[in-house]
Amino acid sequence: MSTKAVKFSKENTEFVYAIRERVKEYFAEHNISSYGNAEMVIKTIFMISLYLAPYVLLATGVFTSPLMVIIMWVLMGLGASGIGMCVMHDANHGAYSQNPTVNKYIGKWLNLLGGYVGIWKIQHNRLHHSYTNIEEHDEDIAVELVLRLSPHKKRHGFHRLQHIYGWFLYGFMTLSWITVNDYTKLVRYHQNGFLGTKKNIFLEKLLKLSAYKAFYYSVFLVIPIIFFPMAWWMVLVGFLSMHFVAGFILTSIFQLAHVMPDCEYPLPDNEGNMENNWAVHQLLTTTNFSPTSRIFSWCLGGLNYQIEHHLFPKICHVHYRKISKIVQQTAKEFDLPYYVQPTFFHALYEHMKMLRILGKYDSLPAMGN
Repeated sequence: MSTKAVKFSKENTEFVYAIRERVKEYFAEHNISSYGNAEMVIKTIFMISLYLAPYVLLATGVFTSPLMVIIMWVLMGLGASGIGMCVMHDANHGAYSQNPTVNKYIGKWLNLLGGYVGIWKIQHNRLHHSYTNIEEHDEDIAVELVLRLSPHKKRHGFHRLQHIYGWFLYGFMTLSWITVNDYTKLVRYHQNGFLGTKKNIFLEKLLKLSAYKAFYYSVFLVIPIIFFPMAWWMVLVGFLSMHFVAGFILTSIFQLAHVMPDCEYPLPDNEGNMENNWAVHQLLTTTNFSPTSRIFSWCLGGLNYQIEHHLFPKICHVHYRKISKIVQQTAKEFDLPYYVQPTFFHALYEHMKMLRILGKYDSLPAMGN
């Protein structure tokens, strides 16, 4: 990753002021908080229960047949993805609660999914949200070799098939979390100065990361293998199934927002200057999908409203559906794009098409970059 500074333009600030003021007025007029509400509490309880209840059922021997064991682990995978999208995501953006302590501890649920919040915040909050789709700055499009998610990456012959095999690789995302990915990022972030200047900060983060990993493996793999009333191989297959389900869901949903035919991949000039300001950049690099399905949006933690999330990451996702109308209308008034796919399955198709384009062509002249 590059450490060269990127500077966004100061032009077209009228849109920025207008959108912020209108969203602020929405919350004031309705006398509601921009943070989470009772719906968030209910959703949190539901997702955590979906993650832990199958674990308890397996531990107590309620289900022991191979089929039911796998089903329980799959349900845990759904719960893990639900916690990732609906619970810890808002908390780690500071949007879950007005109380920073609540956000801190709710956000730590990521550690109980096998990840590490200290690394996630740098990758997601600091890099992805600040430099969306900018080569060598946004790590969400920096998958090495196996996938080409940016037109600025080197294309290899096998990328022609990535629109087919890519979906399979998505299932391994959380498995990479719990094994090597967090460690390699910790080293890289330390080298780039992202961890801070505190003495021995790298050692401190390394020990915390390792402690959380050890706890996670103990609870979700070692203890089940030793104490659960089932064969060890059933636990291992179930554990891998849980992560494949969670990885596939999480990666697919996040990729639908930025690796799409509509989305741009702008580059800074030689001095690090971007053509547009930060807010306009988010509109150009982000796509919404399935805006009319309330149930779908509830399950995804509002991540189908990625434009609103990127413009207002500190607003809880339960408000995205309402403020999306404000954002879309304001973008229209300022003659700015507001990309949206009508359904989830149409978004999947468009993403697959984009994977095929990136795998087939070295450059994308139609995208302007």
